[in-house]
Amino acid sequence: MKAITFLKVILITAITFVTFGANAETTFEKIKRTGKVTVGTEAAFPPFEFVENGKIVGYGKDILDYIIADLGVELVQLDLPWQGILPGVLAGKFDFVATTVSVRPKRAATYAFTVPIAEGTSWIMKRKGDSSIMTVDDVAGKIVSAQLSSGGQAAAEDFQKDMESRGVGTFGELKLFTSYPELFMAVANGTADVVAGPLPTLAVASKKSEGTFELVGPIRDPSYMGWVTRPEDTDLRDYISSIILEMRDNGKLYESQDKWFGFKMPIPSEGYLPEGAI
Repeated sequence: MKAITFLKVILITAITFVTFGANAETTFEKIKRTGKVTVGTEAAFPPFEFVENGKIVGYGKDILDYIIADLGVELVQLDLPWQGILPGVLAGKFDFVATTVSVRPKRAATYAFTVPIAEGTSWIMKRKGDSSIMTVDDVAGKIVSAQLSSGGQAAAEDFQKDMESRGVGTFGELKLFTSYPELFMAVANGTADVVAGPLPTLAVASKKSEGTFELVGPIRDPSYMGWVTRPEDTDLRDYISSIILEMRDNGKLYESQDKWFGFKMPIPSEGYLPEGAI
C-alpha cells in the first residue's frame, strides 16, 4: 500500500513538472504580462550608447525607445561594464542586450542575434599626422589598443596572427582597456599608437576629434553588429528584429544613422549570420 502511494506521488510530481515546463512563459510573454522590460546596456560606446546630461542617449537608444513605444511597457535600462553584458543576459539578470554586439561565430552559436543595427567591420585608427603608420601593416612593432572582450580585441588578435603568417611582424604590445573613452585617451596621449574597433565608432570619434585622430584601414572582412537575447528567447529576438526592419523600411533607422554617424549603413534582412548560428 505504501509502495503504491509512493508511486502515485512520483507520478503526480512528474506530471506537474511536465505541465509546468510546457506552460512556462517565455521572457517575451513575461514582459507583456508584467508590463516591464529590463535591458543591459554599456553606456560608454558613443555614438551607439552614452550618457549625456545624466541620461543614456545615442543611436541604440533611439532604437530602444521605438521598441518600448511599440511594446507599451516600462523600461529599466541598466548601465553596465561591457565585460558583464553577455554573461549577465545568460544569467538572467536582464531580459535582453540593448547594446551593440559584434557578430562572431562563437557568439552566434551562443546567443540569439537580432538583425544587424550597424556595420561592425573592425578598423584601425591612429593619431592624426603619425606618418609612421600609413597602412594597417605598419602597426608591426606598435602599441595597439582594444576593448577587453570585444570584437576589436578579437580582430586585433586575428590580424596579428595574419601579420605573423605573412612575415610582416607582430605588435609591439596589445593593450586592453575596459571602455572606448579610455582607448581614445590612450591614443591621444601617446600611451598607445592605434585603436582597433568598429568602423562607425572610430569614424565618429575621428570626425569629432578636431584633428586628433585619423582612420587607417580595415583589419577584418566586412561584418555587422546587432543585439542579442538568450538562446531560448528566439520569439523575443524575432520581435526585436521585426521592429528594427520596420524602422529600416519606414526610414527612421536611417534618419537616426544620419543624426548620430553622419552617414547611412545598409541593413540586411538575411545573410549576416555565420554557419551554426541560433
